[in-house]
Amino acid sequence: MRMTQWLCTALMAGAACTAAASDYPSKPVKLIVGYPAGGGADIVGRAVAQKLAGRLGQPIVVENRGGAAGVIATAAAASAPADGYTLLLGHVNAMAIAQSSVTPPSYDAAKDFAPVAYIGFVPNILVVHPSNPARSVADLVAQARKAPGKLSFASPGVGSTNHLAGEMFKSAAGIDIIHVPYRGSAPAITDLLGGQITMNFDALSSVSGFLRQGKMRPLAVSSRDRNPAFPDVPTMGELGYQDFDVTIWYGIVAPARTPAPVVARLNGEINRALTDPALIGQLGELGVQVKTMSPAEFGALIQGDVEKYARVIKQAGITIQ
Repeated sequence: MRMTQWLCTALMAGAACTAAASDYPSKPVKLIVGYPAGGGADIVGRAVAQKLAGRLGQPIVVENRGGAAGVIATAAAASAPADGYTLLLGHVNAMAIAQSSVTPPSYDAAKDFAPVAYIGFVPNILVVHPSNPARSVADLVAQARKAPGKLSFASPGVGSTNHLAGEMFKSAAGIDIIHVPYRGSAPAITDLLGGQITMNFDALSSVSGFLRQGKMRPLAVSSRDRNPAFPDVPTMGELGYQDFDVTIWYGIVAPARTPAPVVARLNGEINRALTDPALIGQLGELGVQVKTMSPAEFGALIQGDVEKYARVIKQAGITIQ
């Protein structure tokens, strides 16, 4: 009798879930963005939200909750109702790197979220000042080996993907180079242009203008594939640095236990929106390479990055506050 009751309850719950998903969304959807209005993440979130709203037939209200590199917003999204009406613009910092902080966030990226859809990524690119004689990564490694502890690499802050890319390069190449953290990308770029810093793994979107002007020399990109804007620049993987995939990525996630039919609907609509040439162009202006994934593929990427960056942070002895 108890088993029969349990089966009936489960069937009724499943039917209710399917019914709820069939008319989803029946009201506006909220998208939380963990960065201030006007920044790159905000522009990405709003661009996708606008296209998605048109496909869903309901407004998508963007709510900016800046602070702690997206951790505050991510924590808020984790505790929101799992009904599909609260979404989060997931970012590599808060979803993957923050898990290795000295004081880990209140959420678990793998357990507290349902991956919905990947949006795309901005690759980091290894650059040097044009006065540097290095014409390749091999040349740069040779320089470092001749002068251990003398060459430096910049980053916009401890624990950024730029910093972790530099540490991965340092470890894989077996070289001794000094990390110089800055408060943001702009001062790091300024010192590279001024010759105070040897190299930088910076976001391609931040330095593409300087590359086109010849004020920086690109040596390699940190993504798995070459960047279409700079097709002649090799990937770190092509140069023998295996599993060197360090990018600034964006995606949409929802609180865990969001109904699977709702997640499937959102994934399909977002993936279709990401085929729109206008949206591809808009995101491309920010340096974002669009890429679609299933929820399972996006979930595997998140978990893989959590584990990858935990290894890098531990090996390099990095302390992320």
